[in-house]
Amino acid sequence: MPTMDFSVKPLLTGERTVLRPFTADDAEPMWEIIGDPEVVRFTFEPSGDLTLERLRSHYGERTAEPDRLDLAVTDPATGELLGEVVLYDVDRQARSCTFRTLIGPRGRGRGVGTEATRLIVGHAFEQLGLHRVRLEVYGHNARARRVYEKVGFVVEGVRREAALRDGVWVDEVVMAVLDREWAALSSTAR
Repeated sequence: MPTMDFSVKPLLTGERTVLRPFTADDAEPMWEIIGDPEVVRFTFEPSGDLTLERLRSHYGERTAEPDRLDLAVTDPATGELLGEVVLYDVDRQARSCTFRTLIGPRGRGRGVGTEATRLIVGHAFEQLGLHRVRLEVYGHNARARRVYEKVGFVVEGVRREAALRDGVWVDEVVMAVLDREWAALSSTAR
């Protein structure tokens, strides 16, 4: 039985992306990605507290945290940083965690987000031994919802008008995928 050891920070390789542990040097490209208008629209408004120096510290320390897994999404040909995938908010008793991702403009529209999601979710089930991976996505983020559904996430509920984004109330959609669903999907994909 795999252990829920989040302290091991793996290198996960696909055809369209390589997921690797972050370093402090990733702060500058992530600063640019976090400031991208589409990332801001579908994730969060950067606070005034966020500085390049804080980001450098944040990404430099993430590799040491034993209860979360933050991986850089990179281009396999160039090594360019395209975004991030994160497993966090671990519930060891329920063998579950929360997933989030963000992909910058140079990683969009070429299957990078889908492959990165598959790689990290596969790692969650096959190596970490999780039972359930959950996420929340804004209802108006159709691109992300399609990716999550393609990978096997199922809508569990909607928190209606839960967030005010650009002066408009938007829904938060709660989705999850279970280990047995992942195993069934993975076996048919081979």
